[in-house]
Amino acid sequence: MSWINVGEVFYVVRRAHGEDAAAETIRDLRTVVAAALPSPELVLDAARIKADHRLSYADAFAAATAIANDAVLLTGDPELLTEEGRWRWEDVRSGP
Repeated sequence: MSWINVGEVFYVVRRAHGEDAAAETIRDLRTVVAAALPSPELVLDAARIKADHRLSYADAFAAATAIANDAVLLTGDPELLTEEGRWRWEDVRSGP
């Protein structure tokens, strides 16, 4: 997971539930995912994805990070749930 997307999780939770909940969420998240600072290559890969697809720049980082790590992107974001991208995804909204 990119730190760009960790920041996105933080601000979404903070807006909805406050600072303490956001800090706790990030603390918990860090125990189950590896967060990486984006390299210059990842920044440009995300920019290419953003140029080619209708999605936010943060979503482009999520997709680029998944591709770079040959990982499945776990998301419920409709912009990322597309067959048009090079990233693999799993819709977390559908449940087990």
